Amino acid sequence: MSTDLFRFPDAQAAAIACGDRILTLLDDARRERGIATLAVSGGSTPRLMFQSMAGRGFDWRAVELFWVDERMVPPSDAQSNYRMTREALLDSIGLPEAQIHRIAGELEPQEAAVRYIAEITQVFGLAAGELPVFDVVQRGMGPDMHTASLFPGEPLILNWTDIAAAVWVPKMGQHRVTLLPGVLERARQTVCLVSGEDKAAGLRSVLREPPEPLLRPMQISSERMAWFVDEAACSMAGC
Repeated sequence: MSTDLFRFPDAQAAAIACGDRILTLLDDARRERGIATLAVSGGSTPRLMFQSMAGRGFDWRAVELFWVDERMVPPSDAQSNYRMTREALLDSIGLPEAQIHRIAGELEPQEAAVRYIAEITQVFGLAAGELPVFDVVQRGMGPDMHTASLFPGEPLILNWTDIAAAVWVPKMGQHRVTLLPGVLERARQTVCLVSGEDKAAGLRSVLREPPEPLLRPMQISSERMAWFVDEAACSMAGC
C-alpha cells in the first residue's frame, strides 16, 4: 500500500488541495480508460472542497459520480449528502443527470440499497459477485474513527463481498446506506480529507495503531491512500 500525508494550516487549505488532487486523478483516469468514476462523502469539510472544485473550470464529461454513503432522508433534506453536494458542486458544473448516481434516501433503507447496488452494477458492467473498482473514493473520518457509515463495532465492517448495504446507526438514531469495505478497499485511489481538533485523537490511532478496522473503521485501506489533513487534526498524530 502506498500512503501519502499532506498537512495544511487549516481546513480550507486541506479541502482545496484535496479537491485539486481529485480532479487530477479523474483527468488521468479518463485519459487512460475513457471514463472516470468518483464516490464522494458528505460533511462540512467536503463542502469547502466541492466549492473549490466547482470554480476550477474542470471538464466533467465522462465522469460518473456516486456517493460513499447517504442518510435516509429526502434529497431536499438539510441532512442529505446529495443535497450538500448539489448545492456546493453540481448546481455549478452542469453534470448531466445520467452521470449522477445518488442513493435514494427517500426510500426504505433496504430498497434504497438494492437500487443503489443495481445502478452500480449497471454502470460498471459487473457480473454476479463482482465488486466495482472506483477510480477515486473520497472519504472522511469522524472523531470516533468511523468512515462512510461504518461505525466502530458495526458487523458490516466484516462484509468484504457485497457492494453496499442498509445500516442502522444507533449512535445517530438513523438508517443509512453505505458502500462496504470490499469496495472501499478496491479503489484505485483513496483521498482522505480530515480536519478539526476533534479528529486529532482518532487520527493518531488510525495512523499509529495496528490495523483493526472493526475498532477503527478508517483503517479500511486501498492500494493508494492520500491524506489531506489540517494542523488541528495533526496535533496529536505527529504528522
